[in-house]
Amino acid sequence: MSDHLIGQSDDPAAFSDAALHDAVHGLYERTPEYSAAVAFTRAQKISGVLLIALLVAGVILARSTTLVLLSGFFVAWYLVTLVDRFIMFRRGLGADAIMQVTDADARSIPEDDLPRYTVLVPAYGEPEVVGQLIGAVRSLEYPAAKLQVLLLLEEDDHPTIAAAEESLAEDTDGVVTVLRVPAAEPRTKPKACNYGLHYATGDIVTIYDAEDTPDPLQLRRVVVAFRRLDAEAANSAATDATSAPGALSRRRTVCIQARLSFRNGRQNMLTAWFTIEYDVWFKLILPGIMRMNAPVPLGGTSNHFRRDVLQQLGAWDPYNVTEDADLGVRIAANGYRTAVLDSVTLEEANSDTINWLRQRSRWYKGYLQTWLVYMRRPDRLFREIGFVPSVRFTLLMASTPIIAVVNLVFWYLFILWIMGQPDFIAELFPPLVFYPSLVSFVAGNALTVYMNLVGVREGRDPVLLLAVVTYPLYWLLMSIAATKGMWQLLFRPSYWEKTAHGLEA
Repeated sequence: MSDHLIGQSDDPAAFSDAALHDAVHGLYERTPEYSAAVAFTRAQKISGVLLIALLVAGVILARSTTLVLLSGFFVAWYLVTLVDRFIMFRRGLGADAIMQVTDADARSIPEDDLPRYTVLVPAYGEPEVVGQLIGAVRSLEYPAAKLQVLLLLEEDDHPTIAAAEESLAEDTDGVVTVLRVPAAEPRTKPKACNYGLHYATGDIVTIYDAEDTPDPLQLRRVVVAFRRLDAEAANSAATDATSAPGALSRRRTVCIQARLSFRNGRQNMLTAWFTIEYDVWFKLILPGIMRMNAPVPLGGTSNHFRRDVLQQLGAWDPYNVTEDADLGVRIAANGYRTAVLDSVTLEEANSDTINWLRQRSRWYKGYLQTWLVYMRRPDRLFREIGFVPSVRFTLLMASTPIIAVVNLVFWYLFILWIMGQPDFIAELFPPLVFYPSLVSFVAGNALTVYMNLVGVREGRDPVLLLAVVTYPLYWLLMSIAATKGMWQLLFRPSYWEKTAHGLEA
């Protein structure tokens, strides 16, 4: 991110053109190894073709052995991923796993001592919710003189612009500013955020989605959390006699991810499943990842960054459709840390199945995009974050969509076996493969139900408890979305499938 662009507007048109160019091409021009502008490198294409050729040759020349080895490989991968996920879950159960900042502590900082804050709110095709959005950001308890809210709207999105201007007609404090993003490919959220970052004036920058309702004290909580973490890092560096120069900066936390949850979990069974998944992920899994010093795949909203470091890292990748997860890995790869804060932002859970599939297939595609980017130089990733965190990164980013697809195949084979026990399935699963797969099936389902029950125990909502019991149906939807996402990765890698909002009852 080019620092010299920030804040210079002597020639607004030239500034806008330069900001747009940097928003689209900046990361690729400066650090192409971190950019998903090229979906597959030449080496990855060759490796993929060779792998497919090897599998085809194996099926032709030694079908039984090849298929047994393939099923055994995926069963082993499944088990390793399951164990690792449960370890993360267990680490996230600790009382100190997630940062806590009380209301009193959040309000204790005098207004004059608060840093400047910029809130980026990208929205596209959102006229139904833009008014609610403006009301939500206005409810933030932060001094108007130090708060800048940039509503990032595509310049040709006339309905949303009109709705925003109507909602802002009575605006008197000038906190919310509509910033029109020039139309340019790729039409993605990270491109809009990169463009808006050039106009940001805050020391801390955060993102909210159009349908978000953040905790009113969230910005203040983040300020307190950053200061606590800075003090801990300074004390740790001061007491470590072996610390090398720059050790303090490498201990520095530069991003804080707030918790996300849904306000319409009871709308239908899909929103209930989605709510369970989010509660487990943001209340337990992410805090567990943070405690294990592994790369934290950020959520798409309510992540708070130190602006100077965000610019230094190149901001968001406009070609990656899960730019949040990618940036979380890049933070770790550059020696910085991410923390998780217990401050909730409520969102709208997808209540329409087709809409959910569009959103989830994009997430799965983006996870694989991110994994492919960092697997261009796996040796470098090992050196940057360590061997075990690198393996854990693969188990999160690659395993999540791939296992969702494998699930579809394994459940199909399981149903066939129940119906008629065909010989070819017995051939695929000899005892050496069958028994680990049986353990995976029984233990995997039991652990998933257990983690989901823990995730929803606070609310004790009977609707969510029913959703826990029927959760396997949600896995089927995940498998369909993962298959779609992997297909799109081959043919439309940077295509951003729009998620419709304003569907909650």
